Amino acid sequence: MRKEEKKQLIESLTQQLSEVDNFYLTDISTLNAEDTSSLRRLCFKRGIKLQVVKNTLLRQAMENVDKDLDEFYQALKGNTSVMFTETGNGPAKLIKEFRKKFKTDRPILKAAYIEEMAYLGNDQLDFLEAIKSKDELIADVIALLQSPAKNVISALQSGGNKLSGILTTLSEKSE
Repeated sequence: MRKEEKKQLIESLTQQLSEVDNFYLTDISTLNAEDTSSLRRLCFKRGIKLQVVKNTLLRQAMENVDKDLDEFYQALKGNTSVMFTETGNGPAKLIKEFRKKFKTDRPILKAAYIEEMAYLGNDQLDFLEAIKSKDELIADVIALLQSPAKNVISALQSGGNKLSGILTTLSEKSE
């Protein structure tokens, strides 16, 4: 790879790291070509961008970003691929599903950056799978806020039905 190509790749990685709030560093080194292709297709279907990178180039890109990514330098050993995503738990779910379907221990999670938090190690995968995205949390809060209002409206409507039933019964009795 020529120096110009490396520079372009570093710039591209820097831009991607700056723009996304969530990315995973994984190791897919022992997957055969067929399994790697299946992983890439699955990533594409889920809106996850998978990119295999050289550790030195990724480190230079991380140093150029305005985020605190110093903790990730220790994970830059061996083969590394980056999963860029919009949802924080998407790649974790994908990794677990892929492992189960293909009966493999790969991809291995080296580290993850989710909404300005660093998670290091493959043991964090279960936690990351259960974590809710920002949109999911907002939806939960809205649902909780709507619940009391719905209960009040429901009670008023059922009370109105009871009242009209009583009035109807009384008017029929008087005739």
